[in-house]
Amino acid sequence: MPALVSAGGPPSPTAAWVLATRPRTLVAGFVPVAVGSAVAFREGRFSLLPALGALVGALLIQIGTNLFNDAYDFKRGADTGERLGPARATQQGWLSPEAVMRGAIACFALAFVVGLYLVSVAGWPLLVVGVVSLVAGYAYTGGPFPLAYHGLGDAFVLVFFGLVAVSGTAFVLTQTVTPLALAAGLPVGALGVALLAVNNVRDVKTDTAANKRTLVVRLGVGFGRAEYVAALLVAAVVPVALWAVGLASAAVLLPLVALPLGASPLRLVLRESGPVLNQALAGTARLMLIYGVLFSVGLAR
Repeated sequence: MPALVSAGGPPSPTAAWVLATRPRTLVAGFVPVAVGSAVAFREGRFSLLPALGALVGALLIQIGTNLFNDAYDFKRGADTGERLGPARATQQGWLSPEAVMRGAIACFALAFVVGLYLVSVAGWPLLVVGVVSLVAGYAYTGGPFPLAYHGLGDAFVLVFFGLVAVSGTAFVLTQTVTPLALAAGLPVGALGVALLAVNNVRDVKTDTAANKRTLVVRLGVGFGRAEYVAALLVAAVVPVALWAVGLASAAVLLPLVALPLGASPLRLVLRESGPVLNQALAGTARLMLIYGVLFSVGLAR
């Protein structure tokens, strides 16, 4: 991403929009759809076009949520010149808050259109799930009760980027939600929470100043570090449990091969603070991607 920002000045408008989507975070939209598709494939119900629709819809919702987050965090004072994380388009003045908000609304509108196709495939229950997901994506940092500002961001990620995204994808393809689909959403959501925990530990000082009451602000940095450890443990335990109870074959243990990739970001989270945690964020995203791909392969067998 640094290549998009020239050393002599701000990025081009196109590059600014790319950066505003937070491309490194989009793994959190891709992995749940891959895992949900693998569950459907295991049950002999996979279909490419609905799976692609689920992926496009998930990414549009995530990008829209990221854009709302970019604009609202700037407006609420959470993104200032003291920011320690990657540069934000609104905070840097590359894009106006109004333009970013319009971009977010456009993404949600496109997601709704894609959702209508998915409803035609899977039925009206998916319309409810889609509308709730859109409302929650906006409410993450927008509206009168922004979830991220009241310590509910972690629950939002676990539910919507884990349980709902995985089981929702499986439902699109199979018209059912099985115990396997729900269980498979747990490690995916947990790794999403790990990404958020890194952000919240890194930003605890600026979040406190902006009255952004994340769980780390409320309960301390020690909680954020423990949350990160717990997320990795969930990612390690769930595949073993799925195999042990007979919901999946031994191939489901394949993602355990990826867990050593978590060692380096874990050390940083436990020992460091400030901008160096951006390395832990990148490492956690890498872990989530590789874990998610291997988990999908293992579930499909």
